[in-house]
Amino acid sequence: MPSADTHEWVAFEDDREQRTWMLDVTFLSSAWTCIFGQGCQGVLTEATPELAQGCCSYGAHLSDEADRRRVEEAAARLTPEQWQNHRGRRRATTRVTRSGELMTRLVEDACIFLNRPDFARGPGCALHLLALDEGRSYVGVKPDVCWQLPLHREDHVTDSGHVVTHVGPWLRRHWGAGGDDFHWWCTESPDAYVGTRRVADEMADELTAMVGPQIYARLLAYLKARPKRPAAARPVAVPRRRAPRG
Repeated sequence: MPSADTHEWVAFEDDREQRTWMLDVTFLSSAWTCIFGQGCQGVLTEATPELAQGCCSYGAHLSDEADRRRVEEAAARLTPEQWQNHRGRRRATTRVTRSGELMTRLVEDACIFLNRPDFARGPGCALHLLALDEGRSYVGVKPDVCWQLPLHREDHVTDSGHVVTHVGPWLRRHWGAGGDDFHWWCTESPDAYVGTRRVADEMADELTAMVGPQIYARLLAYLKARPKRPAAARPVAVPRRRAPRG
């Protein structure tokens, strides 16, 4: 697991727009992988692996109206064989909170799209299942925040209007004040750094959608040409454990 306070970043100037991309090389080179159903303890105030909710306990915050429309259009394609809460089609699957935030609705204290362990096709996101059945990437099917996790994109606009965009791991602070209450969070746990591929390869579709194909290609070229650093200069990491079996 990458050390919390020692990260290597690389910057790319974007020729298409006034933007500088800052990419967290340490995390993108790591062996992080989603362990949903294979050791994920969820994001409640105590460990609840038996619920198989992952990070779906509070519903998804939607980016904007376009994100909301895309999710509702995908929901309209779901079948009862894909979605345990298929009855949700009779009502809106998204809502506006009192504070004006767009979110997916909740059913029994979790996202409306979450299939539970007793579902015939097993636990997990119904929209993810839809993408698999349609033979497509779940990017563009699931809410933005869901397909991006655990990547986090943050834009900073300078006084001159130039944009500096950071892409790195989603941390507790990105959840707001509630993130500090989580019993467990995957990017902070060595349990999730058990992948067989680096994040930059495993999340190729997600990174391409976030930064564009040109910047993604430059990232891969940088990683390929990147010299090996002396051991003393490498970020501290916890020893990897064998991947859990599902």
